[in-house]
Amino acid sequence: MPHKGGMHWHYRARRRERHHEEHRLRIALAGNPNVGKTSLFNALTGARQHVGNWPGVTVDKKVGTRRHRGHLLEFIDLPGTYSLTANSIDEIITRDYIIEEAPDVVIHVVDATNMGRNLYLTTQLMTTGARLVMALNMFDVSEARGDCIDLEKLEEFLEIPVVPTSASKRTGMDRLLDEIVEEADREYHHHHMVGYGDELERRISVLVETLDQDPGISEKYPLRWMSVKLLEGDENVLERLSGSSVEEPVRALLTDADHEEIEVEMAERRYEVIDTILGQALVRCQLRVTPSDYVDRVLTHKWLGIPIFLAMMWGAFTLTFTVSIPFSAMIDAAFAHLSGWISENVASEWLGSLLADGIISGVGFVLIFVPPIFVLFLLLAILEDTGYLARAAFNMDRIMANLGLHGKSFIPMLMGFGCNVPAILSTRSIEDRKDRFITILVNPFMSCGARLPVFVLLAGAFFGAAAGTAIFGIYILGILVAILTAKLLRSTLLRGEPAPFIMEMPRYHLPSTKLVLSHTWERTRMYMRKAGTVILLGAIIVWFMASLPWGVEYGSEDSVAGMIGKLLEPLVAPLGFDWRIVVALLFGFIAKELVAGTLGVLFGGGEGGGSLVKGLTDPSSGLNAASAAGLMAFTLLYTPCLATVGVIWKETGSIRWTAFSVVYSLVLAWLVAFLFYRAGLALGWG
Repeated sequence: MPHKGGMHWHYRARRRERHHEEHRLRIALAGNPNVGKTSLFNALTGARQHVGNWPGVTVDKKVGTRRHRGHLLEFIDLPGTYSLTANSIDEIITRDYIIEEAPDVVIHVVDATNMGRNLYLTTQLMTTGARLVMALNMFDVSEARGDCIDLEKLEEFLEIPVVPTSASKRTGMDRLLDEIVEEADREYHHHHMVGYGDELERRISVLVETLDQDPGISEKYPLRWMSVKLLEGDENVLERLSGSSVEEPVRALLTDADHEEIEVEMAERRYEVIDTILGQALVRCQLRVTPSDYVDRVLTHKWLGIPIFLAMMWGAFTLTFTVSIPFSAMIDAAFAHLSGWISENVASEWLGSLLADGIISGVGFVLIFVPPIFVLFLLLAILEDTGYLARAAFNMDRIMANLGLHGKSFIPMLMGFGCNVPAILSTRSIEDRKDRFITILVNPFMSCGARLPVFVLLAGAFFGAAAGTAIFGIYILGILVAILTAKLLRSTLLRGEPAPFIMEMPRYHLPSTKLVLSHTWERTRMYMRKAGTVILLGAIIVWFMASLPWGVEYGSEDSVAGMIGKLLEPLVAPLGFDWRIVVALLFGFIAKELVAGTLGVLFGGGEGGGSLVKGLTDPSSGLNAASAAGLMAFTLLYTPCLATVGVIWKETGSIRWTAFSVVYSLVLAWLVAFLFYRAGLALGWG
């Protein structure tokens, strides 16, 4: 049963007095994934928020502020986690912030429709001694489906404020803010802790007494929390004792501890307490099949789930191309006109060429692809916010497990459609080293947003009405190559079985317009920022290479770019590529956006300016539908950009695995592009 306990009040009191003087309170939001924590954060902070990184890791840190009752409340949105163990980077970030930074109040965001699973984290948060306020989110949904939650009973058991909220409807926010301020201003607070039985409690007490002998430990950490984690065999906590005067006595007390058995027993005790609480505080007044259940019977069906997912993706890419291409065409025409006007009206020939053929043709032709990128990210954000993408992960898990990929690999792979760098970093949530390495090595085959402009450009120029299907096919090719590569690695270099995958399905709901547009704009802005920095610099360098030595025809074989391209052209001639494609692909090693930018400089420039599409489809370009298909495949699969290579090196900690990724992808890209080109010629695409 739960019982009450104390904390180190003097330390906490000093923090409270300081914040009272400044009228500033730090509030952390913690909770399981998919409980509406981020929506609640947005509802509490509105536009007064910013995103940075947690120290030492490239994981988003969201911070927002709000004034309430004379206090400036600073909210920190912690990563979603099911527990406070140290199995993933998200869990470590969350628990380290609560333990070491000691926020004034922790809001535990709980899904009212799934309290059993959510309260497990509650039992662990209580052990930290943090001042807790529970936000019982989606309370309206729980009531609508027939659940009766006795809030008074829940508060009586937990001895913490419990506030019913609905982040999507922004109800309960004022009361939640009131409870936060009141909890922070209380002189003392009680906290329930799970009792683990006489034997374990005795061991915990001995450890607490031992740890309390070192002031450096006792003033910094909650001793009961630390004792529990030590008995569970948490190496991360044990490392905190390194160099301490109590390290050896503590290690001696743990010598006969069966950590795995203790961890299981403690988990069972927590669930016993949860069952006791729910048995008296929750009554399911009416059980019925919800509309969400009916939808899931179709969308997660054993045989229908994956075809539906593929159909949705095909629809998304087709819609992306159909909706965006008129806007792209207008931007293309505008930049072609601007390039021609500059060429005719700038007196200095070299300056006019730099502006028209270099900057305008390079950056301008990259901006052509802002519309399709915006539309695609918008559609993906809608699918994500409705709760469908979690079902897609569930559908794919069975296939991925059979082919050697962990179920958790699906989310990083899906993130790879935006950018491979954060996608690879997100693999830190995968506990098993082999599962993680496989996911890292296959992730670059997921087509990032930087490659999309090349696909849109070539598909629109050479495949007409079938452009959307061609782009969809390239994305499917990336998924197939990733899965087959995972199978190869699992059966050779990284043998083993993927760990079991458990995930919780979020409820379906109408997407939030504000949230969807915010996510879409953030992702699109990243692309546009590159257009104004990396691509601008790259376009200028390409222009110089295409113009030097002075006096040669711009972009000719006699230029520096031409000489480099001609030197390497024999390597790609079997793929139907000429030296200009070589130069574009070389710059793609730096950043994949530069492929489109370089094509704009070399094919879209020239006397009087001109449309890039016209330049590519002109008979003198040497390109046709077959070589375009090969170029799309090569751009998809060949060596990822420098940033991705760098993060592969960082996350694997191995130069050999990084080199393997670079060489394997380059060789594979050449072989697949060759097959595509030859197949295209056989089909009469030449």
